[in-house]
Amino acid sequence: MSKQKCLVTGGAGFLGSHLCERLLKEENEVFCLDNFSTGCEKNIAHLLQEPNFSVLEHDVCNTLYVEVDEIYNLASLASPFHYQKDPIKTLKTNVIGALNMLELAKRNHAKILQASTSEVYGDPAIHPQKEEYWGNVNPIGPRACYDEGKRAAEALFFDFYRKHKVPIKVLRIFNTFGPNMRMDDGRVVSNLVCQALRKEPLTLYGDGKQTRSFCFVEDMIEAFIAMMKSDSWITGPINVGNPEEYSIEQVAKFIQTLTNSFSTISFQGISADDPKKRKPDIRLAKKLLGWEPKVSFEEGLKKTIAYFEKVLTEGAEAPAEEDAFLSL
Repeated sequence: MSKQKCLVTGGAGFLGSHLCERLLKEENEVFCLDNFSTGCEKNIAHLLQEPNFSVLEHDVCNTLYVEVDEIYNLASLASPFHYQKDPIKTLKTNVIGALNMLELAKRNHAKILQASTSEVYGDPAIHPQKEEYWGNVNPIGPRACYDEGKRAAEALFFDFYRKHKVPIKVLRIFNTFGPNMRMDDGRVVSNLVCQALRKEPLTLYGDGKQTRSFCFVEDMIEAFIAMMKSDSWITGPINVGNPEEYSIEQVAKFIQTLTNSFSTISFQGISADDPKKRKPDIRLAKKLLGWEPKVSFEEGLKKTIAYFEKVLTEGAEAPAEEDAFLSL
């Protein structure tokens, strides 16, 4: 494939920074767009010397004019701890941001990939979750700003596809973890790893029996690449995640073992509308993309623990905020 001009919104964030690096390895020209509300400059610092890499400090809620061939729309707050701080801004980013990027794709005749989410399924009534399931989402609850924002974004993508023939790709991302996560991210793996390394109690919300499936970031980035390179008729939505399922209590005990931590487990009240189960059916990804995760949960955790050990040793980031609750 010839070199492409690629725009990655949210490019300084957790997933976006890994994606920028991966696209540069294929000798693409990469524009990293971020407003740095949660994106971290240190995630992309090592890429600044690359001649094909540019940083655009910009908010997707504002119109953008740039010539590109491919757009990866990852711009969004992804943790309830962050997205519930300003729910209106979260909705605007997910809906108006998606609209602006679709208009950009239309002007450029560019392919555009939407990083959607398993949260479109809400607290699912079927298990595991298949793409044809329409979900069980509370449209007026505290998580709706993210859940419904992503659902609206998917609707916009398919309307642009039907009305304007914009070549779209929609992935529904399940829980992902790995290096470049923020310590104050509020998501379960980063919270528990950092608490264990600091010898603090491991905080679980609810009874810890909720289940999730965790995909290592390297595998997730390969799903992005495979989806963008797939045939034009493959629009999605397609689930991408690791179907291995663990209870949150199991995750905590696993992290205790891998960090040699004697931290106790502290149970707290559960957050509103917290899904009880979450596991992707990835048969469609296997069939259409030839993709499935390769990195085991244990291997991914070891790499993630090593990353946070380095961050804590260097003191490169402020400690996680005490009132952060887990994003599951």
